Amino acid sequence: MAEILEAVGEDPRREGLEETPARVARMYQSLFAGVGLSAADAIDAVFETSANDPVALNHLPFYSMCEHHLLPFFGEARIGYIPRRRIAGISKLGRALEIAAARPQVQERLTAEVADAVYEALQPEIVVVELEAEHLCMSMRGIRKPGARMLTTAVRDMSSDKETRETLINLMRSS
Repeated sequence: MAEILEAVGEDPRREGLEETPARVARMYQSLFAGVGLSAADAIDAVFETSANDPVALNHLPFYSMCEHHLLPFFGEARIGYIPRRRIAGISKLGRALEIAAARPQVQERLTAEVADAVYEALQPEIVVVELEAEHLCMSMRGIRKPGARMLTTAVRDMSSDKETRETLINLMRSS
């Protein structure tokens, strides 16, 4: 960090910047706390059920760091699934997202990792994960288009029933 400050013409020894390299190191340790952790392991409150009605968790805020520029991207997640004998404690779905997001990421991989985690932990009939996010690497630099949001979707499906998939996606997007 001191080298970066010097490269942009700053003096890392001046008052106000002296402790910045250490502060930034601590910040990155926190932001990247998900490195080496399994998002599926976060879904550890699993309950047997006979229910097979759709489950949708919407408006779940998240943030992550773009691995290309180390700038944040942030937005909302929607996680939906149709159980097949197992359901999760609702906070565990959010925790899986939090762990997968707490590492250098791209949104496409993050979406897939959360879908894979839910699929692995619950073995549902179908799981759909959608992330909608603004990327500061696009808002602050390069093309500079603040407010633009990217939508990514990952589907893990035990069946090929298109109607079931569409019903779940519509439920997730309805609220």
